Amino acid sequence: MSTSSPTLLCTPLMGTTVDQMLAEMRKAKEIGADVLEIRLDCLRKFNPHQDLEILIKRSPLPTLITYRPLREGGQYDGDENRRQDALRLAMHLGASYVDIELEVAYEFINSIRVKKPENFKVIVSSHNFHGTPSSEAIGKLVVMIQASGADIVKVATTALDITDCARVFQMTVQSQIPTIGIAMGERGLISRILSPKFGAYLTYGALEASAISAPGQPLAKDLWDLYNFRLIRPDTKVYGVISKPVGHSKSPLLFNAAFKSAGLNAVYLHLLVDDVKKFFETYSAVDFVAGCSCGIPHKEVALKCMDEIDPIAKKIGAINNIMRRPDGTLTAFNTDYIGAISAIEDGLRGCFLVYQVGSPLAGKLFVVLGAGGAGKALAYGAAQKGARIVVANRTLERAKELAGNVGGQAMTLDEVASFHPEDEMVLANATSVGMTPKIDQTPIPKQALKNYCLVFDAVYTPKDTRLLRETRESGAFIVYGTEMLIRQGFEQYKNFMGLPAPEELFRMVMEKHA
Repeated sequence: MSTSSPTLLCTPLMGTTVDQMLAEMRKAKEIGADVLEIRLDCLRKFNPHQDLEILIKRSPLPTLITYRPLREGGQYDGDENRRQDALRLAMHLGASYVDIELEVAYEFINSIRVKKPENFKVIVSSHNFHGTPSSEAIGKLVVMIQASGADIVKVATTALDITDCARVFQMTVQSQIPTIGIAMGERGLISRILSPKFGAYLTYGALEASAISAPGQPLAKDLWDLYNFRLIRPDTKVYGVISKPVGHSKSPLLFNAAFKSAGLNAVYLHLLVDDVKKFFETYSAVDFVAGCSCGIPHKEVALKCMDEIDPIAKKIGAINNIMRRPDGTLTAFNTDYIGAISAIEDGLRGCFLVYQVGSPLAGKLFVVLGAGGAGKALAYGAAQKGARIVVANRTLERAKELAGNVGGQAMTLDEVASFHPEDEMVLANATSVGMTPKIDQTPIPKQALKNYCLVFDAVYTPKDTRLLRETRESGAFIVYGTEMLIRQGFEQYKNFMGLPAPEELFRMVMEKHA
């Protein structure tokens, strides 16, 4: 185990047969697990003596034996004495740890007191599948777990909001004995990834997507390859993307690869945020959150939480990049418009193959679909370059408001199909039409595309949207949403780190994962 991260990675084995578990053990060792959790309640047939002997003796790594009953989220529904006998037997056969639930911990620990081997540890666990209690209630729970004679405290709550993780972090840091603190569910993901930052004893990483033993558990492979888990320390700076939904974001891939290659002590996370104000109030430390990217639907709401806003972002009325200054204040930028506009300009230079002074957007008729955060960034950015703007939106009111701000005209999305005052127009889709899972949708009929010389789609999952496929078939140039993503990422990196972004690396990572 590397000295940089003392937190162990434990991989649960959920095979339904002993042979399956033995195969999983080999796999878990290969991917870098430190401890194997043998979930006895997953075995279809279980012969305690014979099976435990094989599983513990043949394990290439230290074993943690768990025999989880239904009431605590497991699969065992049988005699309690039989269950505890199996855990005692595991101890005698050389397991490194057993996990026992708080409600039976006193009697279990009493029953092994005399025979307990020196290096054997009892994890006493408590699971709450409904929510995360107050800090005071968690504190009392920890005291009860310690009083039972636990060697290691394990508290698993459920995160109903990402700020619930703060109480779990607080518990882990303050605990007097080794502690495992987890907030389950997607909103609790950071409690698992950041466990080394707060000194947790171990965290769990699944072997594969089909073997996740608790809600929101990450894959061990992602902890290593995506989040650089082994490099996270108490002084690691935390960055991330705040969005809802957020799981689809490719930003963690880009930034974590960049941080690692530059040797920076930082990690970038998926942050599923419901309430932006509450998020920034809860996580107000200079190293957490040190900075973040801001996605849908928070690009406009987040403005209200900022201490300072870049003048251009203020005009757009939407932000996507937030920096925390050393004095704790928050400053916001919009890098979306730089990313998208520079990509469109380069696309236009490519299609006309003529070098011109100034922007190739100057004088062009630029049609923006959508008047949300991305639409505003595109309309404002193109207007700044001298384009004539048309804003089309589902509700005409919003289109009129944005068009008024950039001196353009407004229409509804339905009117775009028959809009053709001139040829060689530029189209930019800033709606979510065509995004996974609704990949068969497109915001504009194919026959209308022949009036455009270039079409940009801000949607990047999937990379090749129906809109872009039909544009290619119509003979116009296309600019992928990934291009905007990559270029706005360059700008964000520059803001976060005060260093130029590793552009080649960003492109390589994007290519691999697009």
